[in-house]
Parts: sequence; structure tokens; C-alpha cells
Amino acid sequence: MKKIFSLILLTLFSSLGHGQETDSSIVNQIYSETLNNAKAYDWLRSLCFDVGHRLSGSVGAEKAVVFAEQMFKEAGADTVWLQEVMVPHWVRGKKEIAQIIDSKNNAQNVPVLALGRSVATPKEGIRADVIEVYDFDELKQLGEEKIKGKIVFFNHPFNESYVNTFAAYSEAGKYRWAAPSEAARYGAVATICRSMTNTEDDFPHTGAMGYNDSLPKIPCAAISTNAANLLSRILKADSKTQFFLQMDCRTLDSVLSYNVIAEMKGSEFPEEFISVGGHLDSWDVGHGAHDDGAGVVQGIEIIRTFKALKIKPKRTIRVVAWMNEENGVMGGKVYAEEAARKIEKHIAAIESDAGAFAPYGFGLDMETEKQAKIKAWMPLFRRYNIWHFDYEHGGTDIGPLQKHLNTPLIGLVIESQRYFDVHHAASDTFDKINKRELHLGAAAMGAMVYLLSQYGL
Repeated sequence: MKKIFSLILLTLFSSLGHGQETDSSIVNQIYSETLNNAKAYDWLRSLCFDVGHRLSGSVGAEKAVVFAEQMFKEAGADTVWLQEVMVPHWVRGKKEIAQIIDSKNNAQNVPVLALGRSVATPKEGIRADVIEVYDFDELKQLGEEKIKGKIVFFNHPFNESYVNTFAAYSEAGKYRWAAPSEAARYGAVATICRSMTNTEDDFPHTGAMGYNDSLPKIPCAAISTNAANLLSRILKADSKTQFFLQMDCRTLDSVLSYNVIAEMKGSEFPEEFISVGGHLDSWDVGHGAHDDGAGVVQGIEIIRTFKALKIKPKRTIRVVAWMNEENGVMGGKVYAEEAARKIEKHIAAIESDAGAFAPYGFGLDMETEKQAKIKAWMPLFRRYNIWHFDYEHGGTDIGPLQKHLNTPLIGLVIESQRYFDVHHAASDTFDKINKRELHLGAAAMGAMVYLLSQYGL
């Protein structure tokens, strides 16, 4: 078996040019070094347990900045610095209380989480009739006559026909983001939405929402999928069912925070930059392990691996831990605006923000000819089960670079079937991380960064 495998490799290498043969050897070294000696898993454990969740403006976010700066230095970065970013400061306050109350006044508690940026309920909470809708069209058909004074329950589940669960998330996401204002348009007093996940459990999934400033701002919360199913069944049997919601969340003044940035200086083209990394902030539940502690430590691991292998990149590699992706993207915006002001040449940007499950490719958000150049490197990745090189969303934090500098964007593509089990939920904890899958993602990113550094784009 070993002889057959060696013959296959020999055939592959003989079909490559001399440059590709060298590249194949270095890509192999990157994978070998990462899979055998990576510190990303240990760093992530420390981030999860020593720092914990880290919503922008929180003490946890402050501690995360210090953590990332220290880890970048430990990894061997040439330079490390902090970039000032003013970030929104929303706080959850006391634990939310929610109850389903039937027409006989029987009440049962159900798990909810306030959505990020939501206003609070009155101190005594809100109790009102609840009406279930599937989408905005149904809401519009019911109109003010049926909606006014009620709590609207948006029960829009993930579309199970999508193999890529991010497609289902994208489709359902508008009922988290825009539902409060759309319901307020018809006189609703609050909204609850089914959690953005295709698993059925008792963990509500929070996330950002956005108000239309021309409409009343009403409280909004996410309800767990089990509770959503329960509420739907009860409503079908008892149309006089009410819902009680009590939330203490509020928005405070914006505060100063930081992007944490580390560089490995390019040996031949130091003024050409490759940005890579993930976002340092997380929601205020769970550990933020998959979202996006994983992306941060994978970026730091690239520096450690390159230093261990004595790889000297031709172009400058800039690893970034962006702040405030979850509820504002201020870190990504400030980073791109400063790069544009300095007229920096960013030849590519790579983001890992899809969890730490097994990687299988890269999403290429760029012009066709640049996609073709990257696709020419596909043979170097196939033996590592990296085969997907098609157009996909690059990443939220790197998106502003495309807006300001037309930077080609690359997103690490991850097996997504289990990601939304934990996304934005208290279940996003370190124990859900598979060490090998985390390190495979770091190795794939490292290999891509190496090739971009060698050949540009």
C-alpha cells in the first residue's frame, strides 16, 4: 500500500513544474508542522476559559485584547500593535424571563435570549396575546387590525433542503434582523423569533438585529427551537394563548477598544499586504469557541508555523484579530478605512469565521481572472481534502477592504452541518472543538497565505 501511495505521489510531482514541486514540498511542511506542533488548540482553551465570552465593550473584550497581543508575541510576530476602534456597548442585564400562558392561566417558563441591540421591556415585563407568523408576507396580510397590541412570534425554520446551512441561515436571518421594526409597523408590542438553527434543543441563539429609526423600537428576543415548537402547538390548540417577556438589556455609550494586529514583514514586496484572521469579539453567552475564537487562533498559528519552518514570506503577512464583528463591524471598517487612507496595497484578505469544523475549500470573492490564478493551485491542496474553490462570501470583517480597496476576498469554507447547533448560543463552548479539525483549518489557511505571498494575485 505504501509503495502504491509513493508511486501516486511520484506521478503527481513529475507532472508539476519545478516551482510547483517546491511549493508542494513547502505546503506539505506547513501541514506537517501544524498538525504535529500547533498551539492553536491550547491558545483557544485559554481564550475560552481564562477570558470567556467577550462582547464588544465588555470586560471580557478588554481581556481578549491583552490575550491576543500576548499570543501574537509568543508566536513570534515581527511586530504587534493595537489599532483603536470605538465600539458599541450593548449589555444584556439581568437574565431574561419568558413564559407561555394558556387561556386557563397556566404558565410555563421557556428559554429566550434578548437579541443584540434590543431595547428592554418595561421593568414589570410585557404580557400580551401572541400571534404566530411564518414570514413578512403573512404579517402584512394580517395587518394592523390583527397585530396591534400583540406579541408577534416569527416561526420561520431553517430550510432543510439546503445542503449548505449558511444558505438557510441567510434566508431565515431577516426574521431576526428586521422583524421588530416590521412588526412595530402594524402596532406590535414585542417580537420573538425562532432561533437561527436547524437543530432542536433548549438553547436560544442570540444575534444582532437592527431597528428602522422611523418606527417604534420594541423589545425582541430569540426563543429556542424546542420552545418555538411548543408555542406553535399550544397556539394551534388555544388561540387565546399569551406570552410574557421581561428583559433588562440596554445600549450604553460607545467605548474605546482595539483590533490586534501582527505582522511578518515581506522580504521582497514589503508594501504588499495579505490580511488574514478572525474576529476577537463574541456574543455574551458560551465561550465563543467556534464563533470566532477558532478563527483568531488559526491566524496566530500561521505566524507560529512560518517561524518554526523559517519561511520568509515575499509579501507582508498581516494577521488581524478584528473587534466588533458581531454587532457593528467597527473593527473591519476602521481597519479598511486606515488602509485606504494610507493607500496600502492589499493583494488579498482571508477570513475564518465559519467555525472550527473540517475545512474543505475556499470561497473566492473576486474577479474571474484572480479566481483562475488561485484555482491553478488546486492540485497542491487535493491530498489534504481541500477541493472547493468557487465563488462564496469572503467574510464580514474583510468586506470593507473590498469596498475601499477592491481587495480580493477569500473565506475558509468549513463543513457546516453542525455549526448552527452552537452558533450564538450558550452551547458554543470549548468542548465542542475538535483539535484536529481546528488545526486542519489553520494549515489550509497557512498554505494559502504562503502561495499568495510567493506569487501575489
